[in-house]
Amino acid sequence: MGENGAQPAREEVLRALREGDRFCLTTHERPDGDAVGSLAAMQQVLSALGKDAVAFLAAEEFPLPYEYRFIKLEGLATELPTDLAERTLIFLDCGNIDRTPAELRAGDARGLINIDHHHDNTRFGTLNFVDPRSSCTAEMVWDLMHGLGVDATNAIGEALYVGLVTDTGRFMYENTGPRAHMMAAELIADGIDAHAIYRRLYEGIPQGKLELLARGLTNVERFDGGLLTVTHLTRDDYRSTGADESYSEGVVDHLRSVEGTAVAGLVRDQLSDATPKRKVSLRATDDRIDVSRIARAGGGGGHRRAAGFSTDLEFPALVEFLRAQVAQQL
Repeated sequence: MGENGAQPAREEVLRALREGDRFCLTTHERPDGDAVGSLAAMQQVLSALGKDAVAFLAAEEFPLPYEYRFIKLEGLATELPTDLAERTLIFLDCGNIDRTPAELRAGDARGLINIDHHHDNTRFGTLNFVDPRSSCTAEMVWDLMHGLGVDATNAIGEALYVGLVTDTGRFMYENTGPRAHMMAAELIADGIDAHAIYRRLYEGIPQGKLELLARGLTNVERFDGGLLTVTHLTRDDYRSTGADESYSEGVVDHLRSVEGTAVAGLVRDQLSDATPKRKVSLRATDDRIDVSRIARAGGGGGHRRAAGFSTDLEFPALVEFLRAQVAQQL
C-alpha cells in the first residue's frame, strides 16, 4: 500500500507491535476526529492482543470536542506512565513531533513508532510508517489491525469510522480513495451504525456553536479579488456566545465553498493567555495552492488542502502574510 517504502515500514511496525509488550500511545495537540479515533482504535487493538497499552492525552486537552466524547477511550491517562522508559511510544496522526506535549518529547522511551498519513511528516520516529496515499491515519490503523489478526469490535469500528469520515470530509475530499470506501463498507458490514455516528458528529450541535458560526460568517473578509477568504473569531466572540474553542471546528469549510476562493482561512484567538495567541486553519479549494507550504512558513504543517499553524501576529499583519504566501504560489 501507499508510497515506495511504506510497505517495508508497515512490516517493521507490525513486527514491533507483535514483539513488544508495553506501549504508550498519543496523538497531536487539539486532537481532531482522526487523531482521537486512531488513538482509541490502536489502543484497543493492542489490548486485544494482550499488550499493556496506555493512551495518553494531556489534561489540558479535556474536555474533548463534544462530537468525539462518545468514542471509547480505554486505558486513558492524563499523566505520563512512570515506567515510560520501559514502553514503546506510538505517535498517531502527528506530522511533526513539536505538535505533541513537551514532556513526551523529552521522555526517554524504549523506541518511537510514527504512524501518520501527512505528506510533510518529518519522519521523527525510530520507525516511520508514513503513507500519504492513505485517506487518514485511521485507515492505516485499520490496515495494521488486519495485519495483526485482530477483529474489530463495535467500539474499534466506531473509532475507526470517525477518523475516516471526518478526515475525508464525509468522503468528499480529494484524499478519498477506493480503500476508504472499502474500509467504510467493511466496518458497516461488521455492524457499526453509520447513521448514528453521523448524527453524533454533525447533528445536535450546541446553540453556542451555531451562534459562533454566525459570528464567523459575519466577520468574513475577502482579498485579492476573492482569492483569499478569511474570517476572525475573537475572544469576545467566544465569550458572548458561550462557546468553547472546539466549537470553531468546521467554520473554515463554509468559507472554502465561496465562489472564486483559492484559500480559505479561519483565524481564532486563544481564550487563555497562552503564547502563541492565535490559531490559523487553512483550506485550499483546488490544486493551485498547497496550504501546507503556507502553514510550514508559519511554523505549522498539514495537508496540501488542509493545514494550520499558530502565531502571535495581529490580524492585519497575519492577513498580509497570507496574501503574500498565496501570491507566491500563483
